[in-house]
Amino acid sequence: MPRPEVTLTFDNGPEPGVTEQVLAVLKQANVSATFFVLGSKLADPGRRRLARQAHAEGHWIGNHTMTHRTPLGSVAEPGVARTEILDTEALIGALAHPDRLFRPFGGGGELGPHLLNQEALEVLTAGKMTCVLWNAVPRDWADPDGWAEVALAQCLAHRHTLLVLHDLPTGAMRHLGAFIASVLQHGGVFRQDFPPECVPIRRGEAVASLEPYVSA
Repeated sequence: MPRPEVTLTFDNGPEPGVTEQVLAVLKQANVSATFFVLGSKLADPGRRRLARQAHAEGHWIGNHTMTHRTPLGSVAEPGVARTEILDTEALIGALAHPDRLFRPFGGGGELGPHLLNQEALEVLTAGKMTCVLWNAVPRDWADPDGWAEVALAQCLAHRHTLLVLHDLPTGAMRHLGAFIASVLQHGGVFRQDFPPECVPIRRGEAVASLEPYVSA
């Protein structure tokens, strides 16, 4: 069986007291990741300093909407998706990855047409942004002590896993170091790029069918 390859991503931060812990573990393990941040948190200077630290340490910074309130595919009101994406991108500013990474809110980690509406799709296309999805969600927010075992099983089931974790104050990230060690013990390797099948839009261009991810 091919050795598992794992890309780590962290959603919903930056979070003081947690993001520092995550960065320390990643630095010790020499693992580079991507942080999909909330614009509402970046507006706070202390949290923005954490995003700057992550960027300075070689991690990628992506956009995970301003408020993380409602999956954009469920939003009918004009202008909401545009604001959620572009206001966050403006706050990210110079910390942005050259591909202008965006991850939609999944509402529990599910994939489906609730992820994007037509307005969001237009914003991503016009802004030449890159939409990054996922293929593994161990639900660390719901199971802060058991997620690592679930995540390892998910990683062993894929050739290249794009794992969604959360730098939130649930206590889950206490197990990050042990999880990384377990992947390495199973012969796995960590990489920073994304599985192509998890990137349906790259630099504003659709590279896969978008029908499964965009509401009618």
